[in-house]
Amino acid sequence: MANDQFPGWHGTTILGVRRGGRVVVAGDGQVSLGQTVIKGSARKVRRLSPGGYDVVAGFAGSTADAFTLLERLEAKLEATPGQLARASVELAKDWRTDKYLQKLEAMLIVTDGRDMFVITGAGDVLEPEHDIAAIGSGGNFALAAARGLMETDMDAENVARKAMAIASDICVYTNGNLTIEAIEA
Repeated sequence: MANDQFPGWHGTTILGVRRGGRVVVAGDGQVSLGQTVIKGSARKVRRLSPGGYDVVAGFAGSTADAFTLLERLEAKLEATPGQLARASVELAKDWRTDKYLQKLEAMLIVTDGRDMFVITGAGDVLEPEHDIAAIGSGGNFALAAARGLMETDMDAENVARKAMAIASDICVYTNGNLTIEAIEA
C-alpha cells in the first residue's frame, strides 16, 4: 500500500540495546490515528518461544500486520530452531515476494540475545551497528539518545529506559508507558 493510501497510523518507538551480555528491547505504548491517541498502553514488545527457543520481538507499524509477521517468524523459527538469522532472512524473502505480505506495513526488531536484527518489508535484514537498533516514528530520537548513553556506565535496561524517555519527550507519537523484555546472550 502506498504511503498516500495509508490510513494515518503513526507512532511507536521500539529500541533494542545490547550491553554486558544482555539485550533489552523496549517499546512505548501509544497507538495514534491521525492526531488522536487511541490507546496508551499497547504491548508492542513480545517474547516468542517456538520450541523452547526464546526470541524477543518489537514491532512498529500496523498491529494486525505486525502480528501476521510475528506468526510467520514463529513458523520460520520452528522450521529452523536456534537459527534466528536464517529465520529472519526467510521471513524477509517471503515478505518481499509474497503478494499478500508485500502489502504489510510494519517493521520488526528481533533478538535471541546473541543476534539482533531489524527486518523490513523491503527485504532487509539489518544487523545494527553500535549494538543499538531503533524503529518507528521516534526511532531516530531513541537511537541518538542511546548512542550517547552508551558512553556512560549504564546497563542495557537503563540505557533503553533513558533513551525511550528522551524519545517520548520529543516525538508526539511516542509515550513513556514502556514494555521492556530482556534476554541473555
